[in-house]
Amino acid sequence: MPHTLTDRELNRTLLHRQLLLDRSQAALPQVLELMAGLQAQYSPAIYLGLWSRAEGVERPAVTQLLHDREIIQGTLLRATIHAVSKRDYWPWALAIREARRAMALRSFKPAPTHEELEEVAATLRAALADGPLKQREIDQLIGADHRRLIGLWLDMVRQPPSGTWERRRADLYTLADDWVGPPEGTAEEGLVHLVRRYLTGFGPATRKEIATWAGVPVAAVGTALSELDTTGYQAKDGTELVDLAGGPIADGDADAPPRFLPNWDASLLVHARRSGILPEEFRPRIFHVRAPQSFAVFLVDGAVAGTWKAVDGKLEYDEFRPLTTTERERLHAEGERLADFHA
Repeated sequence: MPHTLTDRELNRTLLHRQLLLDRSQAALPQVLELMAGLQAQYSPAIYLGLWSRAEGVERPAVTQLLHDREIIQGTLLRATIHAVSKRDYWPWALAIREARRAMALRSFKPAPTHEELEEVAATLRAALADGPLKQREIDQLIGADHRRLIGLWLDMVRQPPSGTWERRRADLYTLADDWVGPPEGTAEEGLVHLVRRYLTGFGPATRKEIATWAGVPVAAVGTALSELDTTGYQAKDGTELVDLAGGPIADGDADAPPRFLPNWDASLLVHARRSGILPEEFRPRIFHVRAPQSFAVFLVDGAVAGTWKAVDGKLEYDEFRPLTTTERERLHAEGERLADFHA
């Protein structure tokens, strides 16, 4: 029978793998690989997410990595913008390309045809061969409706200075082939790579959780897992979990220092619900169902305890539960460091 993990062990293990117990000393592209990328609809989330997970992060250094093409921003998992290392971009893009294109074909009314999207993609590809285009230029070329579709069909990335702390509006796009280099590998190899990254950053997990995060069918996840050296666990409710063989399981009594997370941090999404990082009674206060919106949060003792925002060089806190004196002192000490980074 697989070993049963307690709720505390699952919580501390996810925090450990997300580098939220101890900050990493690794180079920032490697940090992104260890944590399985960052959602980046809001471009400062890249900087804030890395600051909470790595030692010595400085904003100009992150911006330089974006300019140097060591960190790439593109439409990847679940048709959302993610920041990943250059090494991870093509395996991820190839792994989810079929699912992303299927979304383009079914999610818009009237439904476009494969041939129509190929024709529009060819037009845009030819234009991008002469250099990056702003969103309004793409709209003028192919129309706003087609632009929303073609982002799912064609492999494009944000080109700095678009999507940086200094220029947060992400409105400059180029072809991934030109910015990252030509794709290598197959979709099948990419999915194995993607699943490995997920388990490194979020395991142990169910197959459905992996599929939910990646936006691919559960059956495809099962095929990818068959190519990996895995081990099994179970949650206390009997749910079967899979993990990479030798993946670290954290002590449930490990100290979880206060941490600040940006909007849309993946550790708070539904696929990671088992970890208890986001108490369910607080979920409606973080994510708005009717309008796609998320709030930046702080963690105390390994769980969301409120939201934060930076105002005039200082942090403002909205506590969801009473904090002890020690908890508040530790939180505000970490908050002062974040305010210095944010200023």
